[in-house]
Amino acid sequence: MTLTLLRQASPLANAGTQRDLLESGTEFPRFDELLSSRGRSPLRADGIRVLQLNLGKLCNQTCRHCHVDAGPDRREIMTRQTVEQCLEILKQTDIPTLDLTGGAPEMNPEFRWLVAQARSLQRHVIDRCNLTILSANGYEDLPEFLASHAVEIVASLPCYLPENTDRQRGAGVYQKSIAALQRLNQLGYGIPGTGLILTLVFNPGGASLPPAQESLEEAYRRELRSRHGIEFTRLFTITNMPISRFLDDLLQSGQFEPYLQKLIDAFNPLAVDAVMCRTTLSVDWTGRLYDCDFNQMLELPVSTEVPQHVSDFDGSQLGRRIIATGRHCFGCTAGAGSSCQGRTVP
Repeated sequence: MTLTLLRQASPLANAGTQRDLLESGTEFPRFDELLSSRGRSPLRADGIRVLQLNLGKLCNQTCRHCHVDAGPDRREIMTRQTVEQCLEILKQTDIPTLDLTGGAPEMNPEFRWLVAQARSLQRHVIDRCNLTILSANGYEDLPEFLASHAVEIVASLPCYLPENTDRQRGAGVYQKSIAALQRLNQLGYGIPGTGLILTLVFNPGGASLPPAQESLEEAYRRELRSRHGIEFTRLFTITNMPISRFLDDLLQSGQFEPYLQKLIDAFNPLAVDAVMCRTTLSVDWTGRLYDCDFNQMLELPVSTEVPQHVSDFDGSQLGRRIIATGRHCFGCTAGAGSSCQGRTVP
């Protein structure tokens, strides 16, 4: 399929089309070939320290950069049966962290029950929260619930300026996000000594790499404190992945090839060691297994040599699996690296 045809037909509805686009052409190196040339192939998992569940694609927002293509009209949702199977994995293993994402994970009817069960198993729970859900009808008591279970909140805030945030996430999102952060502060989130971790996440508004995480965190802390009296624990910077809605934007603006080249030019072999796929196992809303959330959205499952579904979980096999890669992986290994835990290179 030609690039012209791909621009005419949005890749959002077809993960296979996205994979074909990313892997087509010989002008760009393949990720596995570049790894091999650096003596780092095959990329292999180093245990499972994070079980990341995508609880569904239902969301109260429709963000331009969303790699999940989530929104209010999506109906994919993880069922109670699959949630129970995931909890069984935690009971059978010592995986320390349960990472909940979506969509808006809080909109899954099983969210609160899942959090309570995981905390009863003494697991650290992360809620990847868009902040505006905390003031949505029916969810107004979520902050108190999350605080009562000491859930870490990882919250997307693309900028400390309203115009940049609203441009990426929708009109009025900035003010709702600020109000949510102030409320979380009142409950102790982001305040030293409370044990309530509030992590903010920055991703660029366009086809560029994020700036240095330390300097940006200083700017966020200074600006949010002076403008709104807001405190937070830390800031993560994450590179935009060339998939789903962001890929569509790149195609429509003619920036796909330049952006992919930018990621490749910035390839950092030191970033490979700490990419999230090496210690994270990703689970989609049906219970299928993936190396990371990005592979999940491209429907690029774990190796056929290991279990494919939570119902067949085998920690010894999955913890040493060979990781499926593609050109989108240049997004996690560019510059200082990028993962769900922010940069990967100190």
